[in-house]
Amino acid sequence: MTLKPALLALLLAAPAVAGPTVHLTSPESIALNRPFSDATEVSGILYISGQIGAVPGQDHVVPGGLAAETRQVMANIGAVLARRGLTHDALFKCTVMLADMKQWDEFNAIYVTYFKPGRFPARSAMGVNGLARGAAVELECWANTAK
Repeated sequence: MTLKPALLALLLAAPAVAGPTVHLTSPESIALNRPFSDATEVSGILYISGQIGAVPGQDHVVPGGLAAETRQVMANIGAVLARRGLTHDALFKCTVMLADMKQWDEFNAIYVTYFKPGRFPARSAMGVNGLARGAAVELECWANTAK
């Protein structure tokens, strides 16, 4: 198929259409005066800020090490998703930050339980020198808001 030059020029000159940016911040996060939103939504994509294993409204990670923190991280992400009527099924990209890459298998054993078999988000992971509040893990995710 060949596009006529006038149609091609019109398509190339058309501005990109993007929806408004919606900032989502829970009352618990507002009370902690954090310098970021829990998530922002733009054009059908929900960008969830990095979550550590802190109970909402508290400024320290849960006790119990990586396993407990990972469960809290996934609960925190689930809460952000739920505020938009979504579940973990809507996630399509996640970035994992581990304070100790030797805990990779322990993290994965818990992480996979939040998804349907074979329906995992695309993912990147990295070992880091340190995380906020001495956390063992931080996870940021992107979700598709189309239902």
